[in-house]
Amino acid sequence: MKAGTLNTLFQRIAKSLPGLKLKLKQAGIDDKPEDFIRKTVLSAFYMTTGLVVFLFLILAKLNVLKGALFFVVPIVFVVMFFYMIRLPDARISRKEKEISKEIVFAGRFLIVELESGVPLYNAMVNVSKNYDVIGRYFKEITDKVDLGTSMEDALNEAVEFIPSNDFRKILWQIINSIRTGSDVAKSLYSVMEQITKDQITEVNKYGKKLNPLAMFYMIVAVILTSLGMTMLIILSSFIQFELSLAILLALAGFLGFVQFMFIAMVKFSRPAIEF
Repeated sequence: MKAGTLNTLFQRIAKSLPGLKLKLKQAGIDDKPEDFIRKTVLSAFYMTTGLVVFLFLILAKLNVLKGALFFVVPIVFVVMFFYMIRLPDARISRKEKEISKEIVFAGRFLIVELESGVPLYNAMVNVSKNYDVIGRYFKEITDKVDLGTSMEDALNEAVEFIPSNDFRKILWQIINSIRTGSDVAKSLYSVMEQITKDQITEVNKYGKKLNPLAMFYMIVAVILTSLGMTMLIILSSFIQFELSLAILLALAGFLGFVQFMFIAMVKFSRPAIEF
């Protein structure tokens, strides 16, 4: 297939994903949509090839039918492609969680600076020096202002690529205050109150989720495992079934897997909030 044909195909795929351009910008990926699609297709192809070769060598050693791999290849490629195409979503989610950890503290810091009489530009510079994640976005805004862009335009540009709804609310409030000439600090105060309430609600929801998760862990990882081991030992003595090392290792592996899944579920459901 010619390069021009492939580029046309990548462009068509990119056009079928209209939100991809914005996602790449929010994720901090500098590629154009068609370039990202091309890299994703190539990565999926390489990973599929490596996996198929690995499976082929294993099946060849076991003398198992290897022709089935030809039917598996397209399925594996499609799965790999759609898995990797979600890379921007994963990065956006990670960035959003990082912002959520600082949003309340950085917002209150900004309000204190403004109420102390510090100009908006200087307050943003101070935020950029004191907060690692949110500070990077404020630094980009102040850098654009240094290059001659108006504060309102710099804020409008920043709103487009910031992957946090709460952070966008803060910037929108600043923009509205600049347009109307109202007090920025007072406008931000109401927004920060709402963001704080939302985070408290998330913490309460998280606390309620932990109860069934802890019960699930107790039942599966502790009670069922203990009862299962006891029943196996009793049955093995009646039916003369020998508990081999492989069975014990399998049970230990199952217990480890359940504990890993429990920790992953707790970590995944935990709100990205600094207490």
